[in-house]
Amino acid sequence: MYPELVKYSFYVLLHPFNGFWDIKYDNKGKVRISLAILLLLTIATILQRQFSGFVVNFNNPADLNSVNELKYIVLPFILWCVSNWSLTTLMDGEGKFREIITVTGYALLPLALVHLISTILSNMITLQESAFYYFLESFAFIWFIWLLFIGTMTVHQYTVLKTIVTMALTLLVMGIIMFLGLLFFSLMQQMLGFALSVYTELSLRM
Repeated sequence: MYPELVKYSFYVLLHPFNGFWDIKYDNKGKVRISLAILLLLTIATILQRQFSGFVVNFNNPADLNSVNELKYIVLPFILWCVSNWSLTTLMDGEGKFREIITVTGYALLPLALVHLISTILSNMITLQESAFYYFLESFAFIWFIWLLFIGTMTVHQYTVLKTIVTMALTLLVMGIIMFLGLLFFSLMQQMLGFALSVYTELSLRM
């Protein structure tokens, strides 16, 4: 069962139109595989940041925190899915939240695979050959955007133009959610600080 599901995720890489169509209408994609790809990308990114060759690695491994790396991968993934679902609900999108999670996760597979490959490659190249490393990373990112575009267009049954507009608006909604989230936590912090100062003042007067 699982080998077939894993094999299908690679089928989506090479046949995105048919692959995402089958996810939408034949229920071939699985959320658990999508989340497994997200986990693989997280691990691959942590390994890349810590073990890439010195030619392309400008991070100080001693300063890296693997837990903090989650906010650069898992948080954007969650924000994208929530924002896209919220937006497309108002724009006559046909995609369900489960389908959005699935296609987004499957679209991440090129990044996960290339991160692993480029990490190994980076330890065998010279400075003059580093351009190939950056080309590989750029290619993976473009591949990811292409898959995400096709997946979004397929699950929502949008036109090309509407898909582009929707993806741009999704990024905007992500920014708004992050702003509101930071504003909320800042307000909560101030309220807790005020409550603590009042409690301290009352304690000293009693």
